[in-house]
Amino acid sequence: MNPADYQANTPYARFGDMAIDAPADARKTFIKKTYIHLMLAIYAFVAFEWLFFSMGLEKPALQFLGTSRFAWFIVLGGFMGISYLANSWAMSSTSKGMQYAGLSLYVVGEALIFVPLLAFARFQTVNIQGTAIGVIPAAAITTLVIFGGLTAFVLISKQDFSFLGAFLGLAGLSAMALIVVAMLFGLNIGIWFVWAMVVLASGYILYDTSNVLYRYRTDQYVAASLALFASVALLFWYVLQLFMRRD
Repeated sequence: MNPADYQANTPYARFGDMAIDAPADARKTFIKKTYIHLMLAIYAFVAFEWLFFSMGLEKPALQFLGTSRFAWFIVLGGFMGISYLANSWAMSSTSKGMQYAGLSLYVVGEALIFVPLLAFARFQTVNIQGTAIGVIPAAAITTLVIFGGLTAFVLISKQDFSFLGAFLGLAGLSAMALIVVAMLFGLNIGIWFVWAMVVLASGYILYDTSNVLYRYRTDQYVAASLALFASVALLFWYVLQLFMRRD
């Protein structure tokens, strides 16, 4: 973040740029706003999924993906472009409306890319202590439990996990390369890859949660919530696949 982008007339400029340097009340307010926005983003994601399935969008989505193995390249490429644009907007230091536009764009993009996976998962169940439960709610609960535990650990310990940044970036690029190779050659990369991605997503949650304290200003709660939402969505994507591929 360019220091020149920091608005010197903010109430906490004299305490430093980041939330960890702000007064305790300001830091608590920032964290509260961040997680309220994260919660609202998750609710909006669920609402958009309900809307898309009510519109029957899953049928054309599955038909499009079934036309060619390269259809996923178009989807992933489009989503990467949306992600870059959304994050750029959310990091705006001049317009709160632009920040909210970025978060909204990202939530819609995530909801769209989840449609095919949820279409496959919505009729599957998993047995838990003799009770059949849909894989979607089971995966959602598991995701929230993992996220809650990791979040509590970081916020209580105040551990700075910024050192994970380089590793996570390299691991993410390697995973993307493997996905591309698998799509090009029709390879089945197996359940081990899904487990590895769950671990990677958990690492991103540790990293992004510590960034809430150490890498964001107290006026950047929208951008912080977007980063957390991206990590939660990544974790949910692969936890859902674990339940779908439990056999």
